[in-house]
Amino acid sequence: MEEKCGVFGIKSSREEMLAHTVYYGLYALQHRGQESAGIVVNHARDFYSHKDLGLVGDVFSREVLDRFPAGNIAIGHVRYGTTGGSTRVNCQPVEVHHHKGNLALAHNGNLSNAAELKKRLEEEGSIFHTTSDTEIIAYLITKHRLTCDSIEEAVSASMTDLHGAYSLVISSPTKMIAVRDPYGFRPLCYGTTPDGSHVIASETCALYSVGARFVRDVEPGEIIVFDGDKVISRREHCNTAPKRVCIFEYIYFARADSRIDGISVHRSRLKLGRMLARIAPVEADIVIGVPDSGIDAALGYSQEAGIPYGKGLIKNRYIGRTFISPASEDRHDKVRIKLSPVPSEIEGKKIILIDDSIVRGTTMGEIIRMLREAGAKEVHIRISAPEFLHPCYYGTDVDSQENLVACHHTVDEICTMIGADSLAFLPVGSLEEISGKDDYCSACFDGEYPD
Repeated sequence: MEEKCGVFGIKSSREEMLAHTVYYGLYALQHRGQESAGIVVNHARDFYSHKDLGLVGDVFSREVLDRFPAGNIAIGHVRYGTTGGSTRVNCQPVEVHHHKGNLALAHNGNLSNAAELKKRLEEEGSIFHTTSDTEIIAYLITKHRLTCDSIEEAVSASMTDLHGAYSLVISSPTKMIAVRDPYGFRPLCYGTTPDGSHVIASETCALYSVGARFVRDVEPGEIIVFDGDKVISRREHCNTAPKRVCIFEYIYFARADSRIDGISVHRSRLKLGRMLARIAPVEADIVIGVPDSGIDAALGYSQEAGIPYGKGLIKNRYIGRTFISPASEDRHDKVRIKLSPVPSEIEGKKIILIDDSIVRGTTMGEIIRMLREAGAKEVHIRISAPEFLHPCYYGTDVDSQENLVACHHTVDEICTMIGADSLAFLPVGSLEEISGKDDYCSACFDGEYPD
């Protein structure tokens, strides 16, 4: 598994200081990646870039942003750190320079046939400088561009070879391109600003952060070319595979104020919480959620169960997600730095604690210990997702089966291991209630891989 990230791009009809706009867009997408950040600005067909490890606010100071020239296209990326590959060389966007022009590419997702493609390209003479599959995509597009009449033709030709998850934003010397894989694993949308600029983003929340109006989601398999004032949709790869948006976008990854393929993330999480209350009721004094993605489900549980919702955990906003931390010992230490109990809300009470997942079990065990130390009488855990039983090959940091606690223990055993009074998960079949359809990927829960 490599990465799960956020991408952003803007194309203006005139040269202007676009790096600042991309900065705000990446800030809105910071939850999608906290390992590294990068921006590439296209100025008069020359690319100017800055990328480094760290949060957006650390990588881009005012001085760094002001050094970027004015341009008419700029793209950016925030990278989601997983085990391995946490080096500056893997920062995106990836840039390739060749005699037909420059290429800059930012990628959200993970190729399932990356090893095969890399071997083939190496045998043809390609030399790789990163361990990211994004460079594979960039090289493949470049290879086709040398014989194709346009960059969009090269992208289309490359998609025939790409398997897995990829939402892309691409800058050529004159065009900006949005690409979503035929399954639509990862979200991608575009909008327009009041001055007519076109904006591409992983989530709608990033459009709003730069004052852009949402136009629509990029459809699975679609290539959208922003060329001058024209917006051209290429659909030759649409409907070549069943739609399979990652269900975990709604459960955990996306920001609550975003909409993905027309579905509100906030309302999806409320539904999950209500289902939990119906499926796994328990007598308690208060319902609390693990910040941030457990809060909406906790509200839904509270509303359905008629049990008061309370703010029992406070999140330190200046530390990254423990789920992203590469080493288990780091993850364990960060829990107490990241979360603090509110004793006045939980002392002497029976608590229902809502979270979105239990992957390895270490984080939840530490949270329960904190709540008991703060005086909780009982702690009942409700998870707004099924058990993780299978690794993900499409860009989510779901570990190998060796480290997935649900692969080796029953629900009762996990309950004992983490120190809870009771534990319940949502059944896989209940996830259809999010969209009313079965057009999502839930392979990490049921093992039914679409590709």
